[in-house]
Amino acid sequence: MNKKHFKTFIKNLPLDVNVMGRDRFFNSAVLIPLVKIDGEYYLLFQKRAANIRQGGDICFPGGGYEDCDKSFKHTALRETKEELGIKKKDIKILGQLDTYVAPIGAVIEPFVGLIKKKAVKNMIIDPSEVEKTLLIPMKFFKEHQPEEYTLKYEVHPFSINEEGEKEVHFPVEELGLPETYRKPWGHKRHKVWVYKYEDEVIWGITAVIINDLLKRY
Repeated sequence: MNKKHFKTFIKNLPLDVNVMGRDRFFNSAVLIPLVKIDGEYYLLFQKRAANIRQGGDICFPGGGYEDCDKSFKHTALRETKEELGIKKKDIKILGQLDTYVAPIGAVIEPFVGLIKKKAVKNMIIDPSEVEKTLLIPMKFFKEHQPEEYTLKYEVHPFSINEEGEKEVHFPVEELGLPETYRKPWGHKRHKVWVYKYEDEVIWGITAVIINDLLKRY
């Protein structure tokens, strides 16, 4: 690399950091809706409709980034409008939490927003996506520690299909890689938090976001 090329290389290096390989992930954003009722702050959750992906899970409004979105904040606001009928004018964005790269291959950008109480009263949920909503006081999460579990993730270079046939996903032998990679590897342990509120269970990415929010609350 000559001096001219090196200067061009330096000039093109970004000053703002991003997520390396972001285009390989499912990029999404969520809104963490705060509502103040009688001097107390609540978190607004939604329960996903039973017939959709991850149906029955408790989560925050949000979804995948689309080409029409100007930013991830726009994604969070758009999804909140589509799922709960709460308009942008009724949401005051207070800030953003750290980007979360989930083991399932998703990048989540969480935004904290204060919702007008009137807008929550007049919500119009989309039944094709949302079964119901829940308002849970912040103090519940401050006063109740979550249950902790551990999942184990492995990388599988092959799998056995329904017909009992071996399907190779990564040709370890052909590439001449060490024998250790011819069987599942990694054995990564991943902590999972679980909150139980009345008859509902809150876990997964939503619980991770709650824990990060509590550190700042």
